Amino acid sequence: MPPLRLDISLWSADLVNLAAEIASISPYADSFHLDAADGHFAPSLLFFPDLVSAIRKCTPKPLHVHLMMSQPAAMVRQFLDAGADLVSVHVEADGAAEALREIASAGRRAGLAICLETAVEALGSYIGRVDHIISMGTQIGIKGAGLAPEACDRIKAIRRLFQAAPGATIYADGGIRRDSVPWLREAGADAIVPGSLMFQAEDKPAVHRWLKSL
Repeated sequence: MPPLRLDISLWSADLVNLAAEIASISPYADSFHLDAADGHFAPSLLFFPDLVSAIRKCTPKPLHVHLMMSQPAAMVRQFLDAGADLVSVHVEADGAAEALREIASAGRRAGLAICLETAVEALGSYIGRVDHIISMGTQIGIKGAGLAPEACDRIKAIRRLFQAAPGATIYADGGIRRDSVPWLREAGADAIVPGSLMFQAEDKPAVHRWLKSL
């Protein structure tokens, strides 16, 4: 099994000192996760295209933009132009298929995210059409929430659903804590979206080594 990928969430960074935070955490990041929320689909306003463009200049690491938006097709081109390497849209959103086509046509990695309350079977028609899946383990856009009891079973279900597409990476997003990561990994997560687990770690190298050992 390949090492666990760390898609570190910049929502947990000190946003006043974002460039310095990116530099300090970069040695431990396989990619950076940027939640772009419209205030409608998720109860937050986060990471607009100009900010993504500024972050692009701060790091060579891949940028994974997670579009928490009701109509991602209307905004996806701006995030692609801003330098996103991976873009995920929600299966629940209007125009998700259109947005995925635009991401793929731009030569970027296209993915689907699925909310905690949505049946995993909703992903079925996209098998073989996406590079990755984000399985939400908490209510969307709620920072600091604990992992939902059903989160691991949902990852197992996604793994079974996509067994015919073994190249699809499964990301676990939300509720990423020291006690929950081993459960998520055992359930089949290929990658996690850690925030405070990395940014607030007193010994970042040790936490990184532990995560990569799972």
